[in-house]
Amino acid sequence: MGFTLGPMLKTSTRLLRLLSLLQSRRHWTGAELCERLEVDARTVRRDVDRLRELGYPVQASAGVGGGYRLAAGASLPPLLLDDDEAVAMVVALRSAASSVARIEDTAVGLLGKLDQLLPARLRRRVGALYSVTLSLGQSQESPDVDTLTELAGACRDHRLLELDYSDRGGRASSRTIEPLRLVNSGRRWYLLAWDRSRDDWRLFRADRIRSLRCGGGFVPRKFPEDVAAYVQRSISQVISGEGLRVRVRLRGSAETLAPTLPPWCGVLEHIDDSSSLLHVRGDSAEEILALLALTGVEFELIDGAERVAQLREVAQRLLRGLEPPAG
Repeated sequence: MGFTLGPMLKTSTRLLRLLSLLQSRRHWTGAELCERLEVDARTVRRDVDRLRELGYPVQASAGVGGGYRLAAGASLPPLLLDDDEAVAMVVALRSAASSVARIEDTAVGLLGKLDQLLPARLRRRVGALYSVTLSLGQSQESPDVDTLTELAGACRDHRLLELDYSDRGGRASSRTIEPLRLVNSGRRWYLLAWDRSRDDWRLFRADRIRSLRCGGGFVPRKFPEDVAAYVQRSISQVISGEGLRVRVRLRGSAETLAPTLPPWCGVLEHIDDSSSLLHVRGDSAEEILALLALTGVEFELIDGAERVAQLREVAQRLLRGLEPPAG
């Protein structure tokens, strides 16, 4: 028995068109949908039923002013985007990935998904728009968003990476790695990967990656411990080994302060139910004082007395700047 794909393809195309219309505005009358889709009312009702079977919560109302609307459901169904909407979403995600707190990693992950779906013509539009857009909120330590997107895609697809990398001493090296996870610590991005030349797990700062190239696939290794704990410990070891250091006692337990304390302020340790210990590192007295201010709680200096004079000088300078002008 022979068959034809013509009607099936026509129905699928019509369903996508109907879904796009329902997502573009809150309410449509049956007559309007019939006119837009060039079908009769019975076909519209059948197509609405098909969308409901696919999980789209289409509500119908009868009588004068009745029609169809797409309501909120228990889960988010797939969205249809036109060219302008897709470009706007990618540009917004790029901005969020470099400037909006707490959603950077989510934005980069979504950018990675969109990157493999965008047609070439839309990639050119996004690139042209973003190339002439200046972000004033991005830190010098923030890596390029395109680099983050490529790293996220390599982690997702299990693709080997060849990196040109500079360590904190400025020494350049070439690495072949198996990327596992991209981690955001607040102001910095880190890539956790298996370094084939070192035959061990390594943590790479994304802003120190000078160039990267994707290679073939690999079978991902199982990380031997909790990723978050490993990254936090690795960052803490770097903090304890560089720059000026002080230790302060904070008013509040580590359990209470940890959810709100910015991770870049320092390494938090438990003392008791009413106090905790914070190890702070900075490149200058100004930076240490700023980090202490960001904790948002009372503190007491217990280690780093040699820095007191520097810290007081900075604090007094700030106080003088806040004094009202004479007269």
